[in-house]
Parts: sequence; structure tokens; C-alpha cells
Amino acid sequence: MNNNLLQIIKEVAREFDFDWRLAAAFIEVESGSKGFDDKTGKILIQFEPVWFRRQAPYAPSGVWSVNKVDIQRKEWEAFNSAFRINPDAAMESTSVGLGQIMGLHWKRLGYNSVGEMWDYAKKGLHQQVQQLFMFIATDRRLLAALQARDWHMVAARYNGAGYMEIARKYGREPYDQAMKRAFKKYSTL
Repeated sequence: MNNNLLQIIKEVAREFDFDWRLAAAFIEVESGSKGFDDKTGKILIQFEPVWFRRQAPYAPSGVWSVNKVDIQRKEWEAFNSAFRINPDAAMESTSVGLGQIMGLHWKRLGYNSVGEMWDYAKKGLHQQVQQLFMFIATDRRLLAALQARDWHMVAARYNGAGYMEIARKYGREPYDQAMKRAFKKYSTL
């Protein structure tokens, strides 16, 4: 994680009276400490076809319905395909930025629309860190798990109970272990 992002995290953590090390660990593990694509400059996204089907149940199949990759070009192709069908449902069905927060949480975070949430995140890393802190602050169980450093509960709450199986399937370090390791690293700074 670069020093600029660490400084932003520390600044926003003071605003929210939150341990910056927890947020730094969370961001590193969730998005690799990136909010924007290095190649295109676009905000990082993860389009979720399953959620789009829920948000737009009568949408015809298309590029959006076969998305299963983390390659940003493909994510944007799938997102744009869904956006042409139903813009709000597409934005609600997509995780954005550093915190990879699903657009469907726009009301919970206090926005007037999902588009307003996206527009705010697109402004910069500072705004994305603020959104992550707002997301954590509005989920008491996630906040309590983070404060207790209960990495399993953090992982289950944020990525679903099946996070370990997904990690095994893709040969990745389980989210809880990665978070624990990242927190330990930031605790030595």
C-alpha cells in the first residue's frame, strides 16, 4: 500500500474514531489497495450477475449473464451490457472501489440514488475510504467483529459464510487469514 493511501486511511479513521490499521488491512485484502484500474483509470468494479438477475428478473441474457472473471475489461463489458438493460439494477449489482461495496447499499449509506453513490466513489480514494468507513459504521456486527479482531466473523459478514470454500476453489489464502496477516503487518508500522 502506498503512503498516500495510508495517509488518507489515517485521516478518515480519525474522522470516524476508528483504528486505521483495521481499515488498512481490510482495504489491502479486499481490493489489493486499489480503487482505480492502473490501465484505464476507471473505478475498479466486480459485476455480480446473480445480483443483477435479482434486481432485474426479466432481463434478457447477454454478455452480463456469463461474467465470472476479475479482469477489469471483462467486468466493464458485462456491466455495460447490464447497464444498457437497466442502469440502476446494473449499478446496484456491482461492487465498486477500494471497499468493493455493492451499489445496492446506496440507501444504507445515505445517498439519494445508486448513481450518486457511484459518482461519489469515482471522485477519488478519499471518498472511497469514507464510503468504506460509512459501510462499516452502519453494520454493527461487522464493526464489532473488526474491533474484536474476529477475522472469521469479518470475512463471513463481508464476503459470506462460504468465503473459505471460495478461497480453496481458487487457490487463494482464506480472507480471514489474509486479514489477520495484513493487520499484523500494519501493527508494526
